[in-house]
Amino acid sequence: MKFIILAALFAVAAADSYRSAEYAPKYEAPAYKSTYEAKYETPQPYDFSWAVNDYYNDYEHSEKSVDGNVVTGSYRVVLPDGRTQIVTYKADSYGYVADVKYTGEAKYPEYVANNYKATTYSAPAYRPTAPTYSAPAYKPTAPSTYTAPTYSAPAPAYTATPVYKAPAVQPQY
Repeated sequence: MKFIILAALFAVAAADSYRSAEYAPKYEAPAYKSTYEAKYETPQPYDFSWAVNDYYNDYEHSEKSVDGNVVTGSYRVVLPDGRTQIVTYKADSYGYVADVKYTGEAKYPEYVANNYKATTYSAPAYRPTAPTYSAPAYKPTAPSTYTAPTYSAPAPAYTATPVYKAPAVQPQY
């Protein structure tokens, strides 16, 4: 009987915990007014390009937009296999369209067969009898005795016994 009552109490408590969101305080999102005013409402035309050509890197990128709505450009990068990847693209309201081309021929390192020979191990020699082990001999020793060190500190020297003197004026409360 007690089990049924406890189970019913837990079920009621669990059901009430799901309804707690109904009773939670409700807050409205704050209203913010933006103070930012855009200078240009329409996209502006632009044109840029850059390139890097040093010992480790060789790539370039150029892009332009004449009317601010259609963007055209290209970039070029040298791949690790020696080819050059050239991507020419156009991005407008219909999406991004890219034309990818590769120039040059891929060059891979020449394969050289390895002359490495794996180490071989011979089987261990067969022992007709198992090795024998003997326990070390026990040598009893006399127990050690410990004596605590003694310290001799000088006794404090008092010149006279302290005498309590009452204050001259008694405080009144």
